[in-house]
Amino acid sequence: MRRAISRLKPLWLLPVLLGITLGVLTVFDAVPDFVRSVPSLLLLIVIALGALLSGVHPKADEHDPHVMAAPVRGRWAALNTPGQQLPSHGSRFLGQYAAVDILQPTTPATPAKVRKAWRGSRPEEYPSFGAPVCSMAPGVVTRIWSRSRDHRARNTWQALLFMMTLEGMFRSVSGQRAIIGNHVIVHHDDGTAAVYAHFRKGSVVVGVGQRVEVGEQLGEVGNTGNTSEPHLHVHLMDRANPNTAAGLKMTWSDITRAGEIEPSLAELAKEPAENAVLSMPRNGEIFEA
Repeated sequence: MRRAISRLKPLWLLPVLLGITLGVLTVFDAVPDFVRSVPSLLLLIVIALGALLSGVHPKADEHDPHVMAAPVRGRWAALNTPGQQLPSHGSRFLGQYAAVDILQPTTPATPAKVRKAWRGSRPEEYPSFGAPVCSMAPGVVTRIWSRSRDHRARNTWQALLFMMTLEGMFRSVSGQRAIIGNHVIVHHDDGTAAVYAHFRKGSVVVGVGQRVEVGEQLGEVGNTGNTSEPHLHVHLMDRANPNTAAGLKMTWSDITRAGEIEPSLAELAKEPAENAVLSMPRNGEIFEA
């Protein structure tokens, strides 16, 4: 039942988008007359029902983490990781139950997480931007998108506020591309599938139907979709369609961890929750692949 409801997620999001639009129009006293003629209670019921159904996501049975290769090489830091807690991103939306964000450690030239400026930093200023992204397991590419532009970082107070309010709401109801940006989905030989998200525009080097092996490059880290700065988002699912997939736990077999914490993420480096995947880095932890 959960998968059947989740399959129609784009349909359920339409009333949510309607609610957001009506809210904006109400602020400017610009609600059309034909909408005003509809009973308010009916509108509220439709919007609430859409919000309720859009929050229904499949769940996988309890399982051991799937063993994969890391999708990057070199030194990286983890954020919003299953090594900290589950769901790692606070939601099962689009199969993200055990997703992880990773970015390269800061350098003296890396822009601050938040700075006083009118515009956010350019993505090219970040060390993660343009880093190769590799397949975690052998399989076949089922979906790609590489046309979204790389936007500036959301590292000013006004940009962060915009991202957490209006931008976040509109991206959440505008479809997968608005959230994960440029991406690749690989359906693995064992039946699982991985989403690799936020690629740099035009950097995807594989095509739909192409077979890839472990470690084969898929593209490059970018800053597309719902991102505050360039990083790689990756998560594992039990099927290749994020709208109907349940998120799966994974672990990387080829990483080393020395307990080092990335200074810019130190405030987030807390003791892992009881349900954390302890074989994965926790928030702020640096690992080497």
